[in-house]
Amino acid sequence: MSRLGVAVHDRFGGLPRSYWVLWGGTLVNRLGTMVQPFFAFYLAGSRGLSLPEVGAVLTVFGAGAFFSQLLSGALADRYGRRITLTGGMLATAAIMLTLAYSDSLPLIIACMFLLGVAMEVYRPASSALVGDIIPVKDRTRAFALLFWAVNLGFTGGMLTGGALAGNGILWLFWIDAVTCVAFGLLVWFAVPASHERPRDSTRTGSFREVLSDRVMVVFTLITLAYAVVYHQSMITLPLAMKADGLSPVAYGIALAANGVVVVLVQPVVVNWLGKHDHSVVAAVGMTMVGVGFGLTMFVSSTAGYTATVVVWSLGEIVVTGVSAAIATNLAPAHLRGRYMGVYGFAFSLSNLISPAIGIWLLSFGPAVLWAALAALALVASVVQLAIAPEIRQRTDHLVSV
Repeated sequence: MSRLGVAVHDRFGGLPRSYWVLWGGTLVNRLGTMVQPFFAFYLAGSRGLSLPEVGAVLTVFGAGAFFSQLLSGALADRYGRRITLTGGMLATAAIMLTLAYSDSLPLIIACMFLLGVAMEVYRPASSALVGDIIPVKDRTRAFALLFWAVNLGFTGGMLTGGALAGNGILWLFWIDAVTCVAFGLLVWFAVPASHERPRDSTRTGSFREVLSDRVMVVFTLITLAYAVVYHQSMITLPLAMKADGLSPVAYGIALAANGVVVVLVQPVVVNWLGKHDHSVVAAVGMTMVGVGFGLTMFVSSTAGYTATVVVWSLGEIVVTGVSAAIATNLAPAHLRGRYMGVYGFAFSLSNLISPAIGIWLLSFGPAVLWAALAALALVASVVQLAIAPEIRQRTDHLVSV
C-alpha cells in the first residue's frame, strides 16, 4: 500500500458500515439544511411579518430548540436510537412543509415551535448510536469525522441555498424536507437493529442519575463556557466588525475562513486527536479558541479579523471531536442518550444566554469583550485539566472491560 493509501486508511479505515451510513446520512441532511439560515427572509418577505413579529417567531423557535436535546436523550434511551433519529427527521420534514404553506401567524408560530423541537432531536440519538457501534479507542476519530461531515454539508448547503433562494424560497423547504426523510429512512433501513444497544427494561434511568455524576456536571459547565465563547462569532463579532467600519461582506469573508479551515484540516488531524489524553487535547483546543478571540482586540481590518477566525477555528477542530467522545465515555450504556442530551443542552443554553452576555460585555468596549472571552476559555481549560484524572480513569476502565 502506498504512503497515501496508508494515510487514508489510518483516517477513514476500520470503522463499521453502520457508522458510514450515519456519516453519509448526516452529510446528505446537512447539504439539505437550507431553510434555517433564511428564516428571517421567509418570515419578513414571503409572509410579510413585521420586524417585531419576526423576532417573536424566531424566539419561539429557540424556545422549542431549548428542550430538544434533553427530550431526544430521554427518547433515545427509552425507545432506541434509530426510532428516535428517524422519528425526529420525519417529524422535521412534515413540520417543514406545513410551515412552508402556512399563511396565518398562529399556525406559523406553532410550526416554528415544533420545528425547534424536532430539528435537533437527531443529535443526541446520533451521538448515542456512535457510542453503541464504535469502540472507545476509535470514538474521537468517529466524532471528528462526523463533525467534518456536518461542516462539509452545511457549507455546500449554504452555497446552494443562496443560489436557489433567488428562484423562490419554497424550493428550500422541499429540499430540506426530502433530505430529512432520506437521512431518517437511511438510518432505519441500513443500520441493523442489532447494532443498537439493546434496551434493558430493568434499567430505564433518569436525568437525576446524570446530574448526580459530578464529573459530567463539571464537564457540562466547561462545555457551556466554551460554547458562550464560540457563539460570539455569530453575535458580537459582526457587531465589532461593523463598529470598525467593515461591511457584512467582510464578515462573510472572515466567517467563511472557518468553514474552509474545518473542511481542510479536520481529516488531517483526526488520528492525532485520539492518540493523546482527551482532556489535555480539549484544554489545548479551548485555549486556542480563547487566544483566537483574544487576538481580536488587536485587529480592525478584514484580513486581521480573518486571521483571528483561523486561529479559533483550529481550536474548534480540536475541541469538537474530543469533547463529544468525553461525554460518551463518561456515560453508562443505559444512560448514553441522556448524557449526550445533557451535553447538547449546554449548547442550547448557550444559544439562549450568549447574546445577553456578549452584548453586555461589548457595552464596556471591544477590548473588555475579547479579554473576557479569552479569560473564560482559559478558565474552562484549567478546569478541564483538573478533572482529567477522573475522566482518564473512567475511559481506561471502558477500554479494559
